[in-house]
Amino acid sequence: MIVWSIPMRTRFRGITVREGALIRGEGGWGEWSPFLDYPDPAVAEPWLRAAEEAAGGDWPEPVRSSVPVNVTVPAVGPEDAHRIALAGGCTTAKVKVGEPGQTLADDLARVEAVRDALGPAGRIRVDVNGLWDVDTAVSAIGLLDRAVGLEYVEQPVASVEDLAAVRRRVDVPIAADESIRRAEDPFLVKRLAAADIAVLKVQPLGGVRACLRIAEEIGLPVVVSSALETSVGIAAGVALAAALPELPYACGLATVQLLTDDLTASSLLPVDGALPVTVPTVSEPALRRLAAAPDRQAYWQRRLAEVRESRL
Repeated sequence: MIVWSIPMRTRFRGITVREGALIRGEGGWGEWSPFLDYPDPAVAEPWLRAAEEAAGGDWPEPVRSSVPVNVTVPAVGPEDAHRIALAGGCTTAKVKVGEPGQTLADDLARVEAVRDALGPAGRIRVDVNGLWDVDTAVSAIGLLDRAVGLEYVEQPVASVEDLAAVRRRVDVPIAADESIRRAEDPFLVKRLAAADIAVLKVQPLGGVRACLRIAEEIGLPVVVSSALETSVGIAAGVALAAALPELPYACGLATVQLLTDDLTASSLLPVDGALPVTVPTVSEPALRRLAAAPDRQAYWQRRLAEVRESRL
């Protein structure tokens, strides 16, 4: 196991440094990078299964050679949002809104800047990470949709029950993320008719094949998204998106753009709004350059031992 640490270009998801580990197996490398605010070994265990699947080279055959992706716009000011939205030639943008300490006016200015960058034909989706209550969500979704036109809203509220309530009161499609990947029962979303779209992330859900099973059973259109990985982890998301029978939406897999460096010789960055279906080569110089400090190496070794013990 090799532990790495990479600064981010912009504060995102409350962090300024992304940290994780690479695990090597017979089939290559797998990324294991559960967020530091997921201390429970049971929560980090599916992430390890995904890394082990990748390291074993156990991915299904692709049915497409490239995957359309959205650019991800953090909760930044309008000028930065406009600049970021133009990166990689993407015609779809996912914009973070509802950031603590910011206002709906801040969100509106951000999405309007993105609309200006993408033009009238671009698609804009917003991600709330479950931070609104039902009434706030209904009001904010209406305002943002009237301003720029929304493709969908991702996880506007925290609970599945509230997600269903919001869906009944708005015309904009609702996507479920945390209500699937952090739920004891990921299929409650389907039973309560709480979402129009399922957002699937390979690491939190236990691997590419596990996600394919969820996609088949949940019966909703799927958007494959990242967990803020390096290109090693993004390759797993691309493998999932490439194996899905249908892919009606751009995927949220262009997040290597948010990191200042990468672990591979060639990064998985979008060109003309798409990522190739490939397995990037890990760079030995990058592994040395981005090696985490000794105390962080020890932390991840302890964490790995705890996760493996939880399996017993």
